[in-house]
Amino acid sequence: MGVEIKESPVSDEEFAAMKEFVGDYLAASVSNEEDGGRMRWYPWHSAEYRYNHILNVVALATKIARREGADVDVTRVAALFHDVAKLSAEQDAHAAVGADIARQFLTSRAGYPASFVEAVCGAIEDHSYGGDLNGLPLEARCLVEADLLDKIGAHGTVLLFLRMGYESRSHMDSGEVAERVLERGTDVKARVASDTANGIAHQRLERVQWFREWLGAEIAGLDDPRDAGNADSSDDTDAAGGRATGTR
Repeated sequence: MGVEIKESPVSDEEFAAMKEFVGDYLAASVSNEEDGGRMRWYPWHSAEYRYNHILNVVALATKIARREGADVDVTRVAALFHDVAKLSAEQDAHAAVGADIARQFLTSRAGYPASFVEAVCGAIEDHSYGGDLNGLPLEARCLVEADLLDKIGAHGTVLLFLRMGYESRSHMDSGEVAERVLERGTDVKARVASDTANGIAHQRLERVQWFREWLGAEIAGLDDPRDAGNADSSDDTDAAGGRATGTR
């Protein structure tokens, strides 16, 4: 039996209009703030950063949805609107507010079934869920996984290095920042539920590890945060076993 092919309720033109709306909404959210919404020194609060994050999540969520058998349109539209209220609402309310914004947008356009609208809004509301992802509807799970994965990709890694500069930290702290990304990536890999998301997390962890090794190889005097723990363990072993460090 062949695979049933469903007609997409969201055309390319309609999705482009949604993207334009979300971008404009984010820009308007910071338009009255000094210096364009703290864009210079707080890039993670800027409309530009947030919109790029959203587009990354759309791409990741769509990829996961296709491979895991989720409704792709529900997933990608929810991903597009998931952080639309991030700059205008309190953190603990932005998911619910974003769902309301998406509902108003979708219901103002004729032709979207009520079931589609509610599935999209439900996924947006669930995207801040902190529990077991296996308990979520498939589309919401794809969105949460994509949101987590972007934090350990190139986008999220660059953000942490920008923050290091904002905090006036030296480039000698770059190894610590890379280690933080590795720790975050390990947590994300342990949390994602789908095989697709797990594979992406594994690939990104490898890239960060390579980057960490590159930093250590080319920045003289850069300490590896893991070395301190290894040295402590080695000292303890030497003291207990009477072995001299560096001997065999």
